[in-house]
Amino acid sequence: MAESNIPYDFDPTELTSEETLENLQKAGLEVFEVAGQIKWFDASKGYGFIVPDNGLGDILLHVTCLRGGGYQTAYEGARIHCQAMKRPKGLQAFRILSMDESTAIHPSQLPQRTHVIVTPESDWERAVCKWFNRVRGFGFLTRGEGTPDIFCHMETLRRFGFTELRPGQLVQVRYGYGEKGCMAAELRPDGAQPAVGGFPSQH
Repeated sequence: MAESNIPYDFDPTELTSEETLENLQKAGLEVFEVAGQIKWFDASKGYGFIVPDNGLGDILLHVTCLRGGGYQTAYEGARIHCQAMKRPKGLQAFRILSMDESTAIHPSQLPQRTHVIVTPESDWERAVCKWFNRVRGFGFLTRGEGTPDIFCHMETLRRFGFTELRPGQLVQVRYGYGEKGCMAAELRPDGAQPAVGGFPSQH
């Protein structure tokens, strides 16, 4: 991914949902409305970036801001209108006013780089990661005792905006059946799981 203007020490979890526009302005932070496009959003890391139309630097979009606006994730290419703030460490989205996904690139539209094609045969169900190995390129999900493990390929993760899964992490999954038995076909973040903090990187 392209280099961001946000420094490494920018902590997306510093902003809490309890902070109001009035409090931010009282604190001397510059708050403004901006329109732009989603550059990328990584559901497993819990953040991404917006490219604003006004030519300013990339704007950090944290998952807590997304969920505050009623969204679970953001797709590359989606149009977004939001309130953002200029903080000492960089620009950060504060409140989503609207998001138009008609221009977005949905992960399911991306070409598969593997011959493994799984057709979803289930509705969305909650599952938990049993383990995942990035080096081996796969892992397993479980829906609970008495249910078959769900094989999850690394490429499936990437297509749906994840870079990895951690043991115990909750996700929503649609699965089907293929050469590995029960296999994950589609994934999305689970709205009940806590926000994932972290430090923005250049990739």
